[in-house]
Amino acid sequence: MHKTLEKYIPQKAISLVIYLIKEHKINLKIVNQRQTKHGDFRTFPNGQTQITVNNNLNEYQFLLTLVHEIAHHVTHKKFGRVQPHGKEWKMIFQHLMLPFLQPEIYPREILPYLANYFKNPKASTDTDAKLSLALRGGMAENGKSFIFEIPNGSIFSFKNTVYKRGNKRRTRYECLNLSNKQVYLFNQNAEVLPLKQS
Repeated sequence: MHKTLEKYIPQKAISLVIYLIKEHKINLKIVNQRQTKHGDFRTFPNGQTQITVNNNLNEYQFLLTLVHEIAHHVTHKKFGRVQPHGKEWKMIFQHLMLPFLQPEIYPREILPYLANYFKNPKASTDTDAKLSLALRGGMAENGKSFIFEIPNGSIFSFKNTVYKRGNKRRTRYECLNLSNKQVYLFNQNAEVLPLKQS
């Protein structure tokens, strides 16, 4: 287990994570990237539970996602059926994450954003634009740009569909799908592929 975790989480977090996995009898599966989620927790009819985490996350995103899902597991064991991201889960997530909020594990530039997020953790870290950006080191994937970086009116591709960037609405951008002419709202940290306009 140690060898596997070494590839995915910060070195100083490994023993803490192994403790949580053993203590709570976590069945962890690392899976290929899914577009809609970083990880999930599920229960099976036979009472077994499983946590999955995407293999493409960087070590800081991976650790946060893993503890997020372990919090679902612990909440389920302790309280049974409650709201997935309700007060019980928030409390357990905060409690489980506390030992990891230190500069040996998370870089100092990420810690203030994590501390702010943990005042009231949300279902997805992606909804916290500043934290999401800090966790990615402020860098989009190779060749891609964050949607907030590209000019208004420019054309980009996202999941093999071409869009035109529009105005910002509070935290999201209105973008026109050039195939079906519908307007879609994009998270401000969405990573898109800018296209040259002919």
